[in-house]
Amino acid sequence: MLTSVLSTTTTTGSVTGIQSMTTTTGIPEYGVIAVIMLITLLSAKFVLSASAKWSKSLDCTLKMAITPLIIEFVAIVVFKLSHLN
Repeated sequence: MLTSVLSTTTTTGSVTGIQSMTTTTGIPEYGVIAVIMLITLLSAKFVLSASAKWSKSLDCTLKMAITPLIIEFVAIVVFKLSHLN
């Protein structure tokens, strides 16, 4: 009985298409938000570095926020380039 259930599932899966049931990785799903945040934080760092409010702790805080977003941006670019057909 188990064999017949598996063969039925496989047949149904091949008729509807296996690719429609798969999902891509989650990197590009919220990529637009990450890029907007990266641009915003880079702009804030540029503007604040010229102001009197600039300090070493503010620089460290902005670097901690910007670094993962840059890594994610690079990952998004690599993902998009690898999926070009």
